[in-house]
Parts: sequence; structure tokens; C-alpha cells
Amino acid sequence: MTNHKPSPAIELLLDGFSRIHDGVAQVLNGLSAADLAWRPGPNANPIGWLIWHLCRIEDLQMSGVAEALGRAGVKGQLWTDGGFAAKFKLPYSEEACGYGQSSAEVGEFHASAALLKEYAEAVSTQTRNILNTLHDDDFAIVVDKNWTPPVTAGVRVVSTLMDDAQHLGQAEYLKGLQAKA
Repeated sequence: MTNHKPSPAIELLLDGFSRIHDGVAQVLNGLSAADLAWRPGPNANPIGWLIWHLCRIEDLQMSGVAEALGRAGVKGQLWTDGGFAAKFKLPYSEEACGYGQSSAEVGEFHASAALLKEYAEAVSTQTRNILNTLHDDDFAIVVDKNWTPPVTAGVRVVSTLMDDAQHLGQAEYLKGLQAKA
């Protein structure tokens, strides 16, 4: 998908997202369906949901950047257009990404570590492919006018990386807490 050498900025973003997905694989390693659904409190987000949510947001946001910038080769969201919603069979609308879900809805999440890994790997590959199409000038292009100020590609990519890092940290913390429970 790339026909240019990535700039140092894009190389840093590639490294950041790579670290996220390495961490996702480590968190999921060895976890059962029960482990993925475990909640330390009645309103806490479980590991499985956190990993799904971070992948779902990355899929949604990065495919949105590619679409807004007119990048060829990205065929929409992997969740909806790539068939992952059908594979997961979650009791949510296909457009759900985790924002605004109630504690009861979060508690209905169920998926295997293998399926979460499959989705995470697909999202990681898509993000890498999208980043490899970008040039530094692309980061200043507005990709979402629904906010004040409008959101640029650079802001959207960095906010996605930050959101991923926060949720990965939460999942890592829960895995450690669970091991001690």
C-alpha cells in the first residue's frame, strides 16, 4: 500500500500502534472466556470488552481518516464491512463501539481470546496500511467537522493512539488484579 518511505513522524506512529497491538496480544495470552468477562466490581469494564473497545475505536477512527483523505485500498471498517460484527455476534447494534454503553450492556459482552486476537491483528494491519499511505502534510487536513475546532487527521490519529494506550493499561491492570484474586 505504500509507495514512499515513511517520515520520522509516521515511523513513530507506526511504532506506537505496534506497541499497542503487542500489548493486546500479551494481555489476551492465556485468558479464558471467564477471565475475559471478569469484572472486579459490578460496573467495571472487563478485559475482553476493553480490548474489543480499543480495537473497535481504532478500526472506526483510522478507517474514517483513510476515507476522509480518500485513501484507496481501505474498504471501510473491518467491524462492519469486514465481517467481524457477524463473527462476534454481540448483542449490540452493528454500529456500537463502546461509547455510551450501560454497565448492563458491557456485561453482555462475550468473545474468545482467539476471536479478539483475530480482530486485533486485522485492525493492526489496517492501521499500519493506512499510516503507510500518509504524508506529513496530511496531518493538517480536517477529517471531522463535527467538533469545534474541527478535527484534523493528526489529532484523530494521536487521540486514537492515546485512547488505545489508556484502555490497554486498564486491561493490563485488570489482568494483574485478576491473578491476585
